[in-house]
Amino acid sequence: MAEPAPLIGRPSTHRCQAEVEVTHGVGLHARPSVAFTRLAKTFPCTIEVAVDGSGDWLNGKSIVKIIGARIRRGTKMRIRAEGARAEEAVAALSGLVRRDFDEDRKQGRADGRPV
Repeated sequence: MAEPAPLIGRPSTHRCQAEVEVTHGVGLHARPSVAFTRLAKTFPCTIEVAVDGSGDWLNGKSIVKIIGARIRRGTKMRIRAEGARAEEAVAALSGLVRRDFDEDRKQGRADGRPV
């Protein structure tokens, strides 16, 4: 997967974008969507998400928008951020998606085996 790369823009604007594939078994159902939006809200920048090449950008901090997008396994998500800590936000959100929303850790051990 591509690492976050700065968007072309004004030098004074902090912008970043990355693409990541959703590998979680059922995609962004309720728990992963909550985890994604909760993390997104911790950053002061604007965060948007587009799926499978769509030109429509959704508010990445809106649980209604993220669940409503019906993002399934195998979907390619583009995550972009603009503003303070944009690079950090994109890296953190991309990492969360790559780690399957940390659901293995919530189920038990970090390796996914039950405790």
